[in-house]
Amino acid sequence: MLKKIVLFSAVIALFHFGNSAKAGERKQKPNVIFIYADDLGRGMLSFEGQEIVKTPNIDKLADRGLRFNQVRGCMFCAPARASLLTGYHDCRTDKWKITSGGAYKKVFAGKVTADEVSQALDKQVGRSGDSIVTMAEVFKKAGYVTGQVGKLEWGFSVSFEEMKRHGWDYYYGYLDHVMAHGFYPAYMFENGKKVDVPGNTREDCGKTIERETPEAFKERWNMEGRAVYSQNLFLDKILGFIRENKDHPFFLYHPTQLPHGPVAVPAVHPDFVNDDRLTQIEKEYASMVKMLDEHVGVIVQELKKLKLDKNTIIVFSSDNGHEIYYAQEGRILKPVRNMETGERFDNITTKFYSEIGGDVFNGNDGMAGLKYDNWEGGLRVPLIIKWPGVTPKGKAVNNLVANYDLLPTFADLLGVELHEQKDGISLLPVLTGKGAETEHNYTVNASMYGGTIVTKEGWKLRHYYPKDIFQLYYLPDDYKEENDLAAKYPDKVDELKQLLLKECNGDLSRGYFTYQKFVLPMVQMEP
Repeated sequence: MLKKIVLFSAVIALFHFGNSAKAGERKQKPNVIFIYADDLGRGMLSFEGQEIVKTPNIDKLADRGLRFNQVRGCMFCAPARASLLTGYHDCRTDKWKITSGGAYKKVFAGKVTADEVSQALDKQVGRSGDSIVTMAEVFKKAGYVTGQVGKLEWGFSVSFEEMKRHGWDYYYGYLDHVMAHGFYPAYMFENGKKVDVPGNTREDCGKTIERETPEAFKERWNMEGRAVYSQNLFLDKILGFIRENKDHPFFLYHPTQLPHGPVAVPAVHPDFVNDDRLTQIEKEYASMVKMLDEHVGVIVQELKKLKLDKNTIIVFSSDNGHEIYYAQEGRILKPVRNMETGERFDNITTKFYSEIGGDVFNGNDGMAGLKYDNWEGGLRVPLIIKWPGVTPKGKAVNNLVANYDLLPTFADLLGVELHEQKDGISLLPVLTGKGAETEHNYTVNASMYGGTIVTKEGWKLRHYYPKDIFQLYYLPDDYKEENDLAAKYPDKVDELKQLLLKECNGDLSRGYFTYQKFVLPMVQMEP
């Protein structure tokens, strides 16, 4: 599948680790841990200005690593993971298939087995994407042990065979997006086996109502059938994987559920118990972000304990922008609206901003829009890469990059030659300082409103597909996307429209994501 792997000795000059080695001794390849947050707007991190929730452990990664300011993920979960793990932008709808969620929920009643669900999913998806090189395959070809712990990869239900084909030596967690909306699963999946979680007995995995009411609060804290919190299971498996593979180069991918809702947390963090700025459900949401940060700290400490910290690259990012999971009447509502007027946003001339939408956290960092949007608040995400002895400490760069750059970056780092032309570019020159100016000429995104293209100069063309409206913004002077310049610069609109059309293979509907068009029907099985 891959043409060749350049021997590590040929690229050893790229690795400038801080740990000492005897003269002539070959240094071990760097381990890589990729922590992928779920619906974490960059405004939720204290190094980005978050004032209510402190994230000291993630802040330390930024202080000791390289921070990217101009990074675009995708507008929501499944396309983001597909894009990340294949190196293609999410208007390339021919590169993967997205299955429906809920397939493995049928196992709970015992009418079908997990194996039967997996086989049906595998038959539905087929083998059309087998020629696409995935992120885990890059590491496997370079001699790494690969592991995934947490939420599933792309699709809303994933088969056991897909996990193998995508290159995972080990995996533990959810293989069903619907199940992953609850934090107390009755069972998880580990290397193709269903693993029961003692004490968790809820078919809905403990999923609760999003909008806060007295009834919702009561249900949320009814712990019957909710004994074990999924994120604690994940942390144990992550630490176990690191310990087991401490003597071998490893790649660990952790797509966490945090802080995706509905809100669920075992306890309110002490930081927020007496914080009168927050409602009860906001305190719980803040505690989920806090738990994510604390788990990052535990992972870092384990690396130090095992003396792996100086030879481990840590990557931290998120799939898409901020989302509201703490709606409450009179405070903030979902679907979001202008809390001053009560009107819904039309997403053309009116759009969500924290100050008028009621978001006490300002999770989208002052940008317009939220998850699912093609406003910046839905697309821009944090990205930190900490590589001891290589990346500068505490530096922030404004290079235009995207989530689909990570796979080509890892391939370049490891000397793995890709047989296909990815949409992503290698950021290795930026990390090593040997090509700090490296960036895209433009990045491309799909959304539930239409496609978007952003240039390295800062021009952004936004397509509102349902009404075929094109809007033009110049982001360096318009962080909040308040000034549509389409009428003033029609030639620029036409130029970017043609580029977007090319990236959509001549069909702008590829940038307009709908479940009906892009998600496969629920897999059918005989009872």
